[in-house]
Amino acid sequence: MKMKAVCAAAGMLFACHAFAQSSVTISGLIDGGVSYVSNQGGGSVLKFDDGIAVPNLLKFSGKEDLGGGTRAVFELTNQFELGSGAFMPGQSLFSRTAFVGLDDDRFGRLTLGNQYDFMTDSLFFGYNDAAIYAAGIYDFRNGPFDKLALPANPTGAFDWDRMAGERITNSVKYQSASFNGFSAGAMYGFGGVPGSIGAGNASSFGLNYVNGAFGANAAYTLVKTATPGGQDSVRNWGVGTHYHLGAVTLTGLFTTVRNNLNGAGIWQVEAGTAWQINPFLSLSGAYSYMKGNAVVDDNHAHQLTAMLQYFLSKRTSVYVATVYQRANEGANAQINDVMVASSSASQFIGRIGMQTHF
Repeated sequence: MKMKAVCAAAGMLFACHAFAQSSVTISGLIDGGVSYVSNQGGGSVLKFDDGIAVPNLLKFSGKEDLGGGTRAVFELTNQFELGSGAFMPGQSLFSRTAFVGLDDDRFGRLTLGNQYDFMTDSLFFGYNDAAIYAAGIYDFRNGPFDKLALPANPTGAFDWDRMAGERITNSVKYQSASFNGFSAGAMYGFGGVPGSIGAGNASSFGLNYVNGAFGANAAYTLVKTATPGGQDSVRNWGVGTHYHLGAVTLTGLFTTVRNNLNGAGIWQVEAGTAWQINPFLSLSGAYSYMKGNAVVDDNHAHQLTAMLQYFLSKRTSVYVATVYQRANEGANAQINDVMVASSSASQFIGRIGMQTHF
């Protein structure tokens, strides 16, 4: 009665009731360090670089228990540059993710807003991409494929298979509960183009399976252009698997992209491993091969990634990472997140960094 009286006196009865039934969590990731790039536009460079092993994120998430195994949920995530404290270029306060919805133990989750598609949700967060263990954004896909010319893409082929957390705006997303290890999801993004329902819309689907130490996932995403008729589109699909073998995790991934605006396409295959040597030390690595079609001059590239990580605590670690990409003769190598390609067929990055989460 005393608590109720205090809330009523402050005009906050509803707010106090909501607080008693819900929770809000503030969490985040921070990564900073120094990277050496062997060839960036013809010269080497030593630079401060951040958001590499993990992105710099500040996230507000919450849930309210509605009873019967159902919860109201929300998430608001900001991505920022550690070196300047500014929002990521071209982004606003909560442009990383922003959604609200319902989550039910039996029927799954339905959310609305700006959300990751299933190339990220199923394949990356399904632990099938070696980038989650080794070198982060440097290990995502890029290369001598600028003629891929993806719309609104900083290099034409930056993160071309959408694994670094690409979102679909104005979307409705459903993720099922797990049944005997199987789960599935679907989402639709509204284009909002008057007179053309199909223009600018997007759709994505995911299929997941987990059985103890083994997991396998598949995903498909189609994003249409915001032109009348909306016939031009970019299509991605991929499959991945992982297996936890004691202290060692093995991963395998296959992804593709096709830009129907110009007919350009790329496929890639990657194999990775992560070894937790002891509670304080881990070693991870990956090899990937990427191959483009004739529109991107049949270019291809091999990429090797390695990362040694030392944990100062459960939340904080320091690491050393290396990435090497070798393209075919006459092509220009370009490791992901290096916005200027090499002037030759090879490019190397060496990095020392620190990351923490809270």
